[in-house]
Amino acid sequence: MYLGDKERNRVALYKCKKCKAEKELSKTTIKIIDGSVRVVEALCSCGEYMEDTTEFKGYPNLIRTEPSLKD
Repeated sequence: MYLGDKERNRVALYKCKKCKAEKELSKTTIKIIDGSVRVVEALCSCGEYMEDTTEFKGYPNLIRTEPSLKD
């Protein structure tokens, strides 16, 4: 499947609340760390986890085409 440049290069901007450092990440790994959901790659050099600053635009719509799921 071909992904256009816009879809392929989606980057999320993460910012540290403690030291104000910023990091752009295009691929992330989500894990539960100390009881919270964290992005592993968003660990700041100061030791805190950065927060995603991109706007949440909702979940995609799924269209079911299987006959058993239509009604």
